[in-house]
Amino acid sequence: MTESPLLLVDVDGVLNPLGGALPGFEVHECVVDGQTYRVQLNPGHGAALLALAADTGAELVWATTWEREANWWIGPPLGLPELPVVEVPGPALPGGGGEMFKTPHVAAYVKGRPFVWLDDHTWEPDEEYLRDHPGVGDFLLVHVSPRLGLTDADLEQARDWLKALDRRP
Repeated sequence: MTESPLLLVDVDGVLNPLGGALPGFEVHECVVDGQTYRVQLNPGHGAALLALAADTGAELVWATTWEREANWWIGPPLGLPELPVVEVPGPALPGGGGEMFKTPHVAAYVKGRPFVWLDDHTWEPDEEYLRDHPGVGDFLLVHVSPRLGLTDADLEQARDWLKALDRRP
């Protein structure tokens, strides 16, 4: 494998669980385009994602509607450096095959690199779209529970898959 794999990370439902307050999470207020958002973030997630990327040689990338704003509002409280971003322009409408609106943008971004995508809105239509899309290589969709956010089990699933890439012919 010549290029490092990608580790695509969503924010809402993954790093910012959508349920009630959870232990270990801190509430932060973010102002984007004049709108104030309250997010709950677990500072341990940043270290866990950085360790996963370092351990597997993966490149961390934002795959979120927060886009570049994630580098200013989400990354710093988690201790993450500025990350590349999958741009998701236009309205958030589902795709023609039932895939999530972000899926075609992810397909265009990866350019054949293997990737793990941590998101709470990926389902079978997203997997089918990616599997059938030219230029998309090996991938793993990790469906994160939006009520719990990113868990150790989600991270281990990603780690196991990324580590297995090293053993493929």
